[in-house]
Amino acid sequence: MADVLPLVEARLRTALGEPDARAAVTFLGTDRIEVLRFQEGGIARYASLGMSAHPMTDPTSVVADPLKGPRAELVLSVRAGIADTDKVLRPLAVLAASPQVEGLVVAPGASLDVGEPLWPGAPFTSVLVAEPGGLVEDLELDEPLDPVRFLPLLPMTPNEAAWKRVHGAQALQERWLNHGTDLRDPSRKSVPLE
Repeated sequence: MADVLPLVEARLRTALGEPDARAAVTFLGTDRIEVLRFQEGGIARYASLGMSAHPMTDPTSVVADPLKGPRAELVLSVRAGIADTDKVLRPLAVLAASPQVEGLVVAPGASLDVGEPLWPGAPFTSVLVAEPGGLVEDLELDEPLDPVRFLPLLPMTPNEAAWKRVHGAQALQERWLNHGTDLRDPSRKSVPLE
């Protein structure tokens, strides 16, 4: 069985270009998670590398299947130069390690919370996991492995996260769209929720 991570990194490079920085974080009892930074036209994109090494498994499963199950990596896009967003490396690695550490299956519509600002002074402590397939195409793997999906992360303020818990991910995304919210603005305010 081929190692998945070199294929994932090749897909990221094809879609986003050459990374200009990378950092690695290892949490006790987990595999190493890397975060790669790609810069293009005033946008910084941070992508996890390592989350897809193993399939995510339902925490209620008695035995984890070493081959079958969803695989994903996380991608966060923000406007560069407005805030110290490079400090998002560790929080992003924490989110990418959550399937190994907490047994989470990360899927579109989910909220992920790090419990602290994503970077210094950030008004966001959590992210909404968006639908894949836009920025980086899914990476098909040989059977019986599931494809690797590249899941965009949309930063949420605490008020937006609370509102999303009540009304759902789709309603929050529609509210962002209706208000013309720039989701890449690292210092944006919460969308009106009344």
